[in-house]
Amino acid sequence: MLRFIYGDEIDRFPKLKRSMFLDRADQFKTRLGWDVTVDPTGEERDAYDEMNPLYVLWEKPDGTHGGSMRLLPTTGPCMVNDHFLDLTNGVRITSPFIWECTRFCLARDCEPKTAAALMLGGGEVMAGFGVEHYVGVFDARMVRIYRMIGASPEIIGAQGEGRDRISVGLWGFCEAARRTVAERAGIAPETSRMWFERAFGGECRQTLAQTA
Repeated sequence: MLRFIYGDEIDRFPKLKRSMFLDRADQFKTRLGWDVTVDPTGEERDAYDEMNPLYVLWEKPDGTHGGSMRLLPTTGPCMVNDHFLDLTNGVRITSPFIWECTRFCLARDCEPKTAAALMLGGGEVMAGFGVEHYVGVFDARMVRIYRMIGASPEIIGAQGEGRDRISVGLWGFCEAARRTVAERAGIAPETSRMWFERAFGGECRQTLAQTA
């Protein structure tokens, strides 16, 4: 199932939390060889995890992490503005209607539908919080995944060639895209909306969108 959990609430889900940070270390450090920090317990996290992000997670039936992504508003500190201005020709992306999506992570043993389920969850956040676009930096391997689940971004900047190419993109989420992603995920849109409303009690917390 999809879960929507703020950073200051994730301690309530210790099994899900632990497996998410372990899977992030496995994906970004072990498999991809990124220059990320893994702590002595084997977990990968960075300064943005301390900024009360909203995590969208796919929880497996045993309560462990199947996949996740991290959302923060671009009105505050975010990776695209802090570290990747070279991809946007120095232009800062700052708007209450644009949030950044980072640390898109899939567990080694996740179901094929997990990536699409996460995108569907991201769409629920957009609809619920009045977000118009996500911005994110991604590498070449993600292009095929985004295309496969029907959620390809508009590329607004890129550097490098082949497998070393890094891009920054913008995602919208119209109703047609929602239906496509829901079909790829094998999840009825009514179900993903129910999970979102269950997380927020029918009323969205606006704290992220209001961050200056």
